[in-house]
Amino acid sequence: MAIPDYQTLMLPLLEYAVDKKQRSLREAIQHLADKFGLSEGEVKELLPSGRQPIIDNRVAWARTYLNKAGLLESPKRGFLKITDRGLEVLKQPPIKIDVNYLSRYSEFVEFRSVKKKDLKQKNVTDKITEQTPEELLELGYEKIHKGLTDDLLDQIKSCTPDFFERLVVGLLLKMGYGGSRQDAGKAIGKSGDEGIDGVIHEDKLGLDVIYIQAKRWDGTVGRPEIQKFVGALQGQRAKKGVFITTSSFSKEAKEYSSKIENKVVLVDGDQLAEFMIQHNLGVSTIDTYEIKKIDMDYFTDD
Repeated sequence: MAIPDYQTLMLPLLEYAVDKKQRSLREAIQHLADKFGLSEGEVKELLPSGRQPIIDNRVAWARTYLNKAGLLESPKRGFLKITDRGLEVLKQPPIKIDVNYLSRYSEFVEFRSVKKKDLKQKNVTDKITEQTPEELLELGYEKIHKGLTDDLLDQIKSCTPDFFERLVVGLLLKMGYGGSRQDAGKAIGKSGDEGIDGVIHEDKLGLDVIYIQAKRWDGTVGRPEIQKFVGALQGQRAKKGVFITTSSFSKEAKEYSSKIENKVVLVDGDQLAEFMIQHNLGVSTIDTYEIKKIDMDYFTDD
């Protein structure tokens, strides 16, 4: 039979996890391949890029969509587990779980939404008849990019505080601060001064030092936390600081940081993930696509 699309795989994948055990994605792929009676050739059939089997890709996307809707969770890398919400769904299972079904969950709707500033339009849908191939390609890229951003933040939040502090210093070095010197930046950790998690030289000569606070937060970071950081900077007679968090900053925190004498830059979770992607920290390129057009100059007869 033909390889099922990723939406067809959603309900069987959720049912596979009904026993509440942690299951590896590889086991899930094999289970679904057997369930749909795929031949050895179909199991090995690759995407056009030749980088990944089609069934692997589609099961992975089915898992991602179920994760974003809160029906599955990823207890650790490469594994899946059903959630309480997923178990509730299976008490009276629908005929099919697809994108329309998952749209009843606000988390999934937010995941699928594409910001107007990104594509210059709002509430973009997947209707092929409404979009050119270029628009579909761009939409696909935005979805993959947003999924990567979300997954990257989830991974960061699962790391230890010490690792997160080292990650932040490593990112600033990648961004060009401190030059190439190995001692240009370091995470202070528990031995550091109160309110300071790391330091980094602003340039290769070390003419100025930037102080860092790196905090993994779930809620919004408010003005009091920024005031504490500014107090720590003043204790070091420092004028520059970077406050990086995995969550977001309140309006009051942003306004306060913009008015004080000290130069304090606030980096929220989304910006942190974007910077990591831009500077290839914690991510790797799996494929590259080139879009070409006819070079009319070549065909011009002088």
